[in-house]
Amino acid sequence: MTEYEIRAGGYTAVVTARGAALRLLQFRERDLVVPFPAGGPIPDYRGVIATPWPNRIADGRYTFRGADYRLPVNEAERDCALHGMAFPLDWTLTELSESAVVLGCCVGPAPGYPFLLGVTARYRLDDDGLHAGVTATNFSADTAPYGVCPHPYLVAGPAPLDEWTLEFPAEKFLDVTADRLLPVAVRAVEGHEFDFRSPRAIGATAIDHAFTGISFTGAGRAELIARDPGGTGVGMSWDRSSPWLQIHTADKQPPARSRLGLAVEPMSCPPDAFNSGQDQVHLEPGASHDASWSIFAA
Repeated sequence: MTEYEIRAGGYTAVVTARGAALRLLQFRERDLVVPFPAGGPIPDYRGVIATPWPNRIADGRYTFRGADYRLPVNEAERDCALHGMAFPLDWTLTELSESAVVLGCCVGPAPGYPFLLGVTARYRLDDDGLHAGVTATNFSADTAPYGVCPHPYLVAGPAPLDEWTLEFPAEKFLDVTADRLLPVAVRAVEGHEFDFRSPRAIGATAIDHAFTGISFTGAGRAELIARDPGGTGVGMSWDRSSPWLQIHTADKQPPARSRLGLAVEPMSCPPDAFNSGQDQVHLEPGASHDASWSIFAA
């Protein structure tokens, strides 16, 4: 698998052509994301760009502007279309320097998504960490439904995830069905185990939920910090283009290794947005959508 290494400010990143995935991110040789081996498959969608929708679409079916569409189901156990269509593609290199790489791909037309998008992913390192972004442009004659998110698994340090402290400014979370993780209702985090507005240990809490009601700064950024009890940490910030944040504690059934890292996914829309319409982006012909985020040692 083709990949590109960039370096700056004590940081090293490796981005693969497949899925424009962040395979590795280190600060002074300390992992900030759960890496995966070079040359093989990408496990658990680690580091990919999920577009033209993040998360899942129930039954792979949706209706947009009066037309019904059916997508291939790639999450068979939940009968959903998961994480879009760009993750299996080999993206094309468009720019490369010592500290930055830019990749591009075309999404569609395809069964269930008869639109054509040009998508560009940008990764850049400096003294403040990794700065990334995605721009999608609609080259179709018709308006296209759209959403996007990155899919990194963050690593705060060597201690078990249960011992990490976590903080992020979300007032609400999306309750989901236990079997298919499909939306039920938005609920307040107040008084709930999902309230991480102040830093506290993750403990045994299992999370695979989207959060919203996010507080952004005056500069239009929100921030999540996870810290290891040994003193290391990792942070992620993102812009207002992503009013939703998926958090997943990467729980697995034995014999698979569980809770290896914390999936942190700033999303432009919630799960199953192609059906609910909530925060779904309508990309007009010729229009573009931008999203950006950063990952840094904390």
